[in-house]
Amino acid sequence: MTLVSTNWLNENLNKVKIIDASWHLVKNRNAIEEYNSEHIENAIFFDLNKNSSQRKNLPHNHFLPSLNDHQKNMSEMGILNTDKIIIYCHSDLISSCRAWFQFLYFGHDPKLVSVLNGGMKKWKLEGKKVTNLKTKIIPSNYKARENKNMIKIKSQIDKNIKNRKFTVVDARSKNRFLGLESEPRPGIKSGSIKGSKSMPLSEIVNLKDNTFLDTKKLIDLFNSSKIKGDKIVMSCGSSVSAASLALAYSLINDDYIPKIYIGSWTEFGNNK
Repeated sequence: MTLVSTNWLNENLNKVKIIDASWHLVKNRNAIEEYNSEHIENAIFFDLNKNSSQRKNLPHNHFLPSLNDHQKNMSEMGILNTDKIIIYCHSDLISSCRAWFQFLYFGHDPKLVSVLNGGMKKWKLEGKKVTNLKTKIIPSNYKARENKNMIKIKSQIDKNIKNRKFTVVDARSKNRFLGLESEPRPGIKSGSIKGSKSMPLSEIVNLKDNTFLDTKKLIDLFNSSKIKGDKIVMSCGSSVSAASLALAYSLINDDYIPKIYIGSWTEFGNNK
């Protein structure tokens, strides 16, 4: 199951490893402080900043960590290779999907990694229990392997503009994609990758509770934008919300292996 319901998780709290992967682009919210204040019982915090290899010249961009760093971080979080993992977040960017993508990239069994549909937003709307108790962690010895075919780098994006071997789909808002709205990161120009298509994150979810649209609506949405086949690469501002597109598309295309342009627009639109 790529997605699990809030009711399913509520009935299986002690049978899975629960991860809070909240991350906020806005400065007035602090994910770790929110986690310390309230989280789902037994949840372990996944710090996206710590679990990324950030380039100092690209603000708020989240490149994947090294294999060794990922193994070290997962071991410190007490994650086992055999764990059934349920990831949630309390972020409008649905950052849980980025953690989902990262686990798949580093070789965790896809059948053992799921995202909580609706995340903390739906969980709290339903009045389900939260806690501020510290989760006990027993360090592990996590082992990983990289699936490098799941990411694209800038040189591949540049080449694809000419040969069009795959389609880039952008999760940013329509106005940012069209260059009608400034980017939230300094030094990043407006616009989009030549030949890419727009599929704003806001269009694939129900905004009232952050759940994904049902599969029929997702099929209609992607078809209406002429996004089809398995040669699809997702992008966004910083490679976070792109993972939500990758998850949504995987729900309607069994042959699709999630792929992300890891540098996304923060790298491509960098004026430096």
